[in-house]
Amino acid sequence: MDDISVLICDDSALMRNLISHVVDGTEGLTVVGKAMNGQFLIEKLPLLKPDVIVLDIEMPVMTGVEFLRWRKQNRVDIPVIILSSIAEKGAAVTMECLELGASDFITKPNGSVSADISSVSDRLVELISSYGGAYARRHGKTVRGGDFYSNLASERAVTRKLTAAMGEEKAKEFLADEKNKAAAKSSFTPFSAAPKEPAVIEPLRKPGKIEVIAIGISTGGPNALRDVFKMIDPHLKQPVLVVQHMPAGFTKEFANSLDKICALSVKEAEDGEPIEGGKIYIAPGNYHIYVEQTPLGKKLLRLSQDAQRNGHRPSADVLFESVAKVYQNRALGVIMTGMGKDGAVELAEMRKQGAWTLGQDEATAIVYGMPKVAYELGGVQKQVPLNKMADEISKLARENA
Repeated sequence: MDDISVLICDDSALMRNLISHVVDGTEGLTVVGKAMNGQFLIEKLPLLKPDVIVLDIEMPVMTGVEFLRWRKQNRVDIPVIILSSIAEKGAAVTMECLELGASDFITKPNGSVSADISSVSDRLVELISSYGGAYARRHGKTVRGGDFYSNLASERAVTRKLTAAMGEEKAKEFLADEKNKAAAKSSFTPFSAAPKEPAVIEPLRKPGKIEVIAIGISTGGPNALRDVFKMIDPHLKQPVLVVQHMPAGFTKEFANSLDKICALSVKEAEDGEPIEGGKIYIAPGNYHIYVEQTPLGKKLLRLSQDAQRNGHRPSADVLFESVAKVYQNRALGVIMTGMGKDGAVELAEMRKQGAWTLGQDEATAIVYGMPKVAYELGGVQKQVPLNKMADEISKLARENA
């Protein structure tokens, strides 16, 4: 197996070292270099040839935004993950970075120089392994898949809980003992990332007219949604409800950035507002979004801060569950790139109710996790590449309006 190579660019030596500790401490990832600003980063790129860049925004000499402008002008395709303290208080700047071609972003905890990088370490590893892994595979490397890093994140979560309950030494002893027991019980079989044959779902009714389109998406989503909504039918009659896993404070700016490039109106969803055709509603960060039908048959958007589902709020499962209940066979469900399984179970329920369903294909998904599980559960009628997703959604919506 090849390692995913990472280049870190941050003006703080402490942050460079803390990020390096996270990366080099993760199997399959390795730091190939560090830079203190965008100019040094540019000078190091030809020699180090990283698979992914972790980039700060506020730096002397050349900022992260200025580097991204240079990257775009020079058609450099190495993925960039923004890790910056400005992100939370400067959502507009963060969205500008995405518009300039950054793949995703994470907010630094407690300011620009912080020893608490561990609070975002799992998310950092997820993004590095997802975007860096996709780039590495495109360039001929054999690297570990998303399932490996998803399992690794789960193991780390268990370790943290045990450490908090038992103390570090006892937790280590307990985990080592459990691993030895597991190894003794069964021989190792190499993991296969290939999807299983899908389960067969017999819908309760035939697909009907499409009255709503629901989309669930996660890692890889910001740029994938930009690609879809740039090309969506400007005369689309149905409303589009979107769950994109994104922190609180960013979804309004994200909706605004999509509104600039989409012929349809894009906005952050509000609690209690009527669902109108031809509009795109983005779930707010830290809120579930779902559909409620009034006694008179009017359909409203509702928000809630109920417990996380599948580790997420908003959760695609919550949205899809409500759509299956309210619209039954009069809906189109779409599941796209993302780690884990959020949305998969309830997309299968939508399919059972007779809804139309689409899933992004493995070749174009940054992480073929959510769409893979949905496909295996029988919830996906058709797998579609990203560059054809807008056309497929538009066609189905137009033909079944």
